[in-house]
Amino acid sequence: MSKAAPWFVGFTEIHFTEIHAPPHAPPHAPPLGAASLARGPAAGQGFPQEVAMAPSEAARIPFRADHVGSFLRPPELLKARARYHQGEIDRATLRIAEDEAIRGVIAMQEEVGLQGVTDGEFRRTFFHIDFLERLDGVVTQGSVTVKFHNRTGDIDFAPPVMQVVGRVRHGAPIQVADFNYLKAATRRTPKVTIPSPTMLHFRGGRSAISQTVYPEMEAFFDDVAAAYRAEIAALGAAGCRYLQLDDTNLAYLCDVKMREGARARGDDPDQLPRRYARLINAAIADKPPEMTICVHLCRGNFQSAWVAEGGYDPVAEVLFNELAVDGYFLEYDDARSGGFAPLRFVPKGKRVVLGLVSSKFAELERVDDLRRRIDEAARHVPLEQLCLSPQCGFSSTVHGNQISPEVQTAKLRLVVETARAVWGGL
Repeated sequence: MSKAAPWFVGFTEIHFTEIHAPPHAPPHAPPLGAASLARGPAAGQGFPQEVAMAPSEAARIPFRADHVGSFLRPPELLKARARYHQGEIDRATLRIAEDEAIRGVIAMQEEVGLQGVTDGEFRRTFFHIDFLERLDGVVTQGSVTVKFHNRTGDIDFAPPVMQVVGRVRHGAPIQVADFNYLKAATRRTPKVTIPSPTMLHFRGGRSAISQTVYPEMEAFFDDVAAAYRAEIAALGAAGCRYLQLDDTNLAYLCDVKMREGARARGDDPDQLPRRYARLINAAIADKPPEMTICVHLCRGNFQSAWVAEGGYDPVAEVLFNELAVDGYFLEYDDARSGGFAPLRFVPKGKRVVLGLVSSKFAELERVDDLRRRIDEAARHVPLEQLCLSPQCGFSSTVHGNQISPEVQTAKLRLVVETARAVWGGL
């Protein structure tokens, strides 16, 4: 697959600084004044109708300084996982190693100043498969090669393929035990990340879903949504107030070649965003009122490489106005993500987390450059609806991106420092 030519509007070059060791926490720049907070169109001008936000703590989520969720696995955890797969230790012993590593990554997040804290996805191999294959009716069979791109060329990666061989059902809670551990281990807001329900459809399409079990696709979508409602209800009952759905497919539908691939599988790339919005809305329809749900759009993230390119224009109207989530984590780290013009469709009451800081490369962005890019975004959506984060996770698979733990921490400090400089708080 050859690279699609990137298309973008108003992209500002960002200058980087290479770092090799964790810096000391930099002094915080003074907060911007009220005039800065009023940048962008006047209140109510140029934006769709207001959307109500969840009450109390949820009104602060996503946070001004936030992150997608996954972190580099420490060597000790990787060794424990290898020993487990070789049959040298049992599952309980592996979980002890996971618990210890998670306590460490929680401490790191708290120390840099993040208000939303995850377990780093340290109990997973892949950001999506570990969750989805625990649904009844879903298995992994074989693999399919996906071509990822980086700065120097292409990488072929063959993740397992999910197949739907039975009725999709929620047999038991999937993330509740992990959430309970996270909640007990942090003083901040515990955040749970799970794959979007669309992840069971896009890559395999109709051919990956048994026609015997599901002769009609609407029954499949209904069952997937019901399974997700059950999981979200279980998380809500356990006290989860911050949930993120990780979705590659809406971002892939911004890429010309991915759209051609969808057509080849018999899907209409112009209609899929609306079908996916209905699926996600049905999946989250019964969420507790105090729970905030965001969606993260990802163009692929494997060992510092990506799959898709293209701005959000093909999906923007559906994404922002038909998807009933509270916020969006959007990749905006370089030209392959396009410009900020699609943000003009964001309604009041929803937050957009600008993924301006690369989680793929070691160069450290500069605060002044990030502030300029936030200013550019604020021409299309009010500044008070914006937040900042790295563009993706640091380790969407167990393999991790090609950066060091020190760089990872420095990137998070940069997000916190910049958020304080722009909004005066987190």
